[in-house]
Amino acid sequence: MLGRLIEFENDDERRGMLQAAAYGFCIMFSYYILRAVRDEISAADRGNLQILWTVVFFVMIFAVQGYSWLASRYSRGVFVPVANRFFIACLVAFWASLVFMPESARPWIDRVFYVWTSVFALFVVTVFWGLVADCFNNDQGKRLFGFIAIGSSVGGIAGSFVTSVLAVRVEVFLLLLIACIPLEIASWFAGRLHRGFATGGVEVAGESERPLKGDGWSGMKAVFSSPYLLGIATFIGLMTFASTVLYFAQSDLIYGAMTDRGERTAFLARMDIAVNVLTIFFEVYLTARVIRWFGVGVTLALIPIAVALGFLALGLYPTLWTLVIVQVIYRAGRYGLTKPAREVLFTVVSREEKYKSKAFIDAAVYRGGDLVSGWIYAGATMIGLTLGSIALLAAPVGAIWAIIAIRLGRQGDTLAREQLAPGGVAAEG
Repeated sequence: MLGRLIEFENDDERRGMLQAAAYGFCIMFSYYILRAVRDEISAADRGNLQILWTVVFFVMIFAVQGYSWLASRYSRGVFVPVANRFFIACLVAFWASLVFMPESARPWIDRVFYVWTSVFALFVVTVFWGLVADCFNNDQGKRLFGFIAIGSSVGGIAGSFVTSVLAVRVEVFLLLLIACIPLEIASWFAGRLHRGFATGGVEVAGESERPLKGDGWSGMKAVFSSPYLLGIATFIGLMTFASTVLYFAQSDLIYGAMTDRGERTAFLARMDIAVNVLTIFFEVYLTARVIRWFGVGVTLALIPIAVALGFLALGLYPTLWTLVIVQVIYRAGRYGLTKPAREVLFTVVSREEKYKSKAFIDAAVYRGGDLVSGWIYAGATMIGLTLGSIALLAAPVGAIWAIIAIRLGRQGDTLAREQLAPGGVAAEG
């Protein structure tokens, strides 16, 4: 069955793809248990969202530097599992706080948990894709990353289903302990990938066992010295703007439509299920084919174009169900098409850039975009703009985003050809 959908060169590729997909399944299973809990908090505390996102940004800056410092001292076989197990320890600590601290402390625990989950959401996914990009080369990425992402989508469905069933039957904080189990299993799969695959698909003696070069700040410095990485950072920044507008609209419309906390959590979980089902359809039948037929750049541009149309629809019909349709299509396309194609961009950079610069872009730049976009949205509402007006003003961002996507695809293809040219070598850290 897999052989009819995927072009495998050998059994090692098949094995690696399945292990990476299983790793992604566990990561997203855990995250989607926590996602609905976090989003319900944002609906209940929506007046403070921009403040929470400001805190998230600064916490993320310190987290990226700590991770980069760890990666400069230990091999990927050490720092990847350590990152996952750190988050397990945090979940246990949150559970203990909710159980043993007084009820009056719950609002502040909720806010700290919201900040933590926002860091967790990007960090564990960034670490996962950094390891995958380090284990596979550019050609393998174009063929395999869409199918590796299927594991993540199935994990999202499983986590959303568990949450939708349990959120109205048990205390929400019990979900935190359940989320620890797939995180630990993910650490095991990360170890298998590390031991089974060389860096970048190229045998460089002992390279995967070495710590990365540089220090805690070198990944960030590399972004500002590379037009290619700056282009990726700009792409992420525009994506966060679109995501933020839709996220704030979601919080406002859902809170206005539903009063019960459990009902809101279950509704958000059902949205997540719809997103992941559609995402799997993209990943199974479209992603690899679209990349092969049209290239990475066009694949990256599809969702920006869809976003522009979605904002126009939301501007004309600013209702909950318009938002649900736009949000489901946007998130499914972002995960099913944009995410695998964007990760292919990192297969042509150095190992340090795959882990450190990628972490800075995916985490700090992403949350920086959240921060700026959140304050823009808050400022727009303060001067009296309605949701519909904000959506119409945001629509042109999609066109700019699409142009940048096309340019990134071309630059990535050029770098890949340079690596394959006589005398070219795979990027190393």
